[in-house]
Amino acid sequence: MTQQSSYLLMVVTYTTKPGLRSAFHEVILKEGLQEASRLEAGNIAYDYFLSVDRPDELLLVEKWIDKEALTLHKTLPHFLRLQALKDEFIKSVSVVITQIDPK
Repeated sequence: MTQQSSYLLMVVTYTTKPGLRSAFHEVILKEGLQEASRLEAGNIAYDYFLSVDRPDELLLVEKWIDKEALTLHKTLPHFLRLQALKDEFIKSVSVVITQIDPK
């Protein structure tokens, strides 16, 4: 059995402006922002989830090999584009970053 390496787990909760969750998610997919993040060398996972109970909530779960990979991610054009979209679509954002060290 192979031992898993440590990684950074980042959980981002977007609360969109009322009624804009689907439009926000569609722009992310249409512009290839999710796929571009997944293709980064330091990315392990980059997945969006829609809340069943909260119609204006979109959850993003990211896994990165290390802090340096996440820092680099934040300088790339697709990340900067996502930040620009927040003004149009997002009411609030919550971010939790945790270092995972499997044993």
